[in-house]
Amino acid sequence: MKLPIYYVDAFTENLFSGNPAAVIFSDLNDGPLMQNIAAENNLSETAFIRKDKQKYYIRWFSPSCEIDLCGHATLASAFVFFNHIDETENVFEVESTKNGTLKINKRDDYLYLDFPTDNFKENHDYDIVEKALGEKPVELYKGRDDILAIFDNEGDITNLDPDFDSFKDIPVRGLIASAPGNDCDFVSRCFFPSTGVNEDPVTGSAHTTLTPYWSKRLSKKTLVANQLSKRGGILYCEDHGNRIFIGGKAVQYMKGEITIS
Repeated sequence: MKLPIYYVDAFTENLFSGNPAAVIFSDLNDGPLMQNIAAENNLSETAFIRKDKQKYYIRWFSPSCEIDLCGHATLASAFVFFNHIDETENVFEVESTKNGTLKINKRDDYLYLDFPTDNFKENHDYDIVEKALGEKPVELYKGRDDILAIFDNEGDITNLDPDFDSFKDIPVRGLIASAPGNDCDFVSRCFFPSTGVNEDPVTGSAHTTLTPYWSKRLSKKTLVANQLSKRGGILYCEDHGNRIFIGGKAVQYMKGEITIS
């Protein structure tokens, strides 16, 4: 079996920054094999897209498990679709198991994810979050997959030094730490050791939680976000009520082929 594979840096216009994802368009729908491929790729996510009866279906795998929703790998998949599958299209639509239909719209050189808005509630697990992040947040919320920890300023986020062993005490996918930005609306860092990724470079799905929070707090529907990982990434976020649009650019690093005997 031979499978075409693309490596794409998402939420960036420069190679070696943003968040790298592997993208595979094929008929493959074998969970254990997909997991082995994702582990071998050893990127934060590998996206598998298959076409069945004129619809595209997407699944995402981290090196250690299947993921319910992944923004950057979906953006990378749309980049591959628009550049290698159908250059005439401006919309890429995929079906996901737990989040329904997802759309990615092309606006000039930018790609915008159209994702469901996260619903989050106040959380009071301050002690375990402080133990994991090394600092106590000023606000705490629990969303669909993650806990959102709010801090006072950008410096607080930059200086976080997580104790990843302590994350085993947190019964969620991971932690999103965020604060107002110095040169943008808000900044964040995202930690997901349960998926095999201690710190994710740029996390599209986290912005389905971050965008409604900061939209309400700043009274703005359009926001610019900066994820302060080592690689870094810029996201353009729009609050449309029950949908969040998350925009960015992407760059292809590699096109290759997997051979499985």
